[in-house]
Amino acid sequence: MTTETIQLLTPEGERVERPDYPLGDVDIRGMYRDMVLVRRLDSEAVALQRQGELGLWASLLGQEAAQVGSARALSPRDMAFPSYREHGVAWCRGLPPVRLIEMFRGVNNGTWDPEEHKFHLYTIVIGDQALHATGYAMGIQRDASEDEAVIAYFGDGATSQGDVSEAFGWAAVFHAPVVFFCQNNQFAISAPPERQSRVPIYQRASGFGFPGVRVDGNDVLACYAVTRKALRAARDGEGPTLIEAFTYRMGAHTTTDDPTRYRLASEVEAWRLRDPIERVRAYLARTREADAAFFEQVEAEADELAATLRAACLALPDPPPMSLFDHVYASAGGGSGSAILDAEREQYAAYLGGFAEEGAE
Repeated sequence: MTTETIQLLTPEGERVERPDYPLGDVDIRGMYRDMVLVRRLDSEAVALQRQGELGLWASLLGQEAAQVGSARALSPRDMAFPSYREHGVAWCRGLPPVRLIEMFRGVNNGTWDPEEHKFHLYTIVIGDQALHATGYAMGIQRDASEDEAVIAYFGDGATSQGDVSEAFGWAAVFHAPVVFFCQNNQFAISAPPERQSRVPIYQRASGFGFPGVRVDGNDVLACYAVTRKALRAARDGEGPTLIEAFTYRMGAHTTTDDPTRYRLASEVEAWRLRDPIERVRAYLARTREADAAFFEQVEAEADELAATLRAACLALPDPPPMSLFDHVYASAGGGSGSAILDAEREQYAAYLGGFAEEGAE
């Protein structure tokens, strides 16, 4: 079986016409700006973690086109279910970046109002969000909501999880209006694709009875066009689609990872030539849709964003120590809903009280 990868913009920045994937009125300059700003946000967060200001960070370096392109295809009513790396999708949905920083700094409970930006909470458990998205999509059906669809983001490693297969099965049987968007960045932490699947990931969809398509994940235009078509099909009652965005994770899995232990520097350099931002820049320059002043303005805006994000991070107050026990269990009474947790709360309070007594002496 041949593998076709949908591409509308080559690594050299040249357009490829695909009548089956029309772009329509697309803001390419805006896409370029989003990708540059998101990359700068990402690099600043990595720096903050290296300086001890964040506990962890999951970099999206190299995956900007997949995230920005697909996110820009969403309508204001569509709901997105991310994993923990979809900073570009969060940006496009209008979630303030500091909310992400709060989570990775450990000063909140990793929450925001999903309905406000139609962007659900980050999911750390691998693949869980595929089931959440499918259930939400089935709810849309039962509410008879019009012009509304759902997108679930996950990586190639998540496709080895049972939750994702279960989501595929439910979505297919119930014809749910959901798009499964797999960012195949080619490393499930350290496992390459050949250690994860015997066939290309997008071909798995056929076994569940719905279409799958592979797109060049470093091509923001193709990611936009393919996702828009899949979302339209979902809204029109045609059921789910699996999109495999074939891309490459340029950075580490997280800031606790050392990718030099499992991949070659030459491979990384080869993928740098397919940089998703550079190909859009080349296109804009070649077609004269943007000049040097535009590129300089975007870079200045990116620097300003990084400075603002850093200042906001350093200004975040530490939460009260006892808030560690809040929101663990739902309870209508005065306790936490768990006798064990209540006992641990008392023990910790006594422990902290010992420090207070020492300071008073």
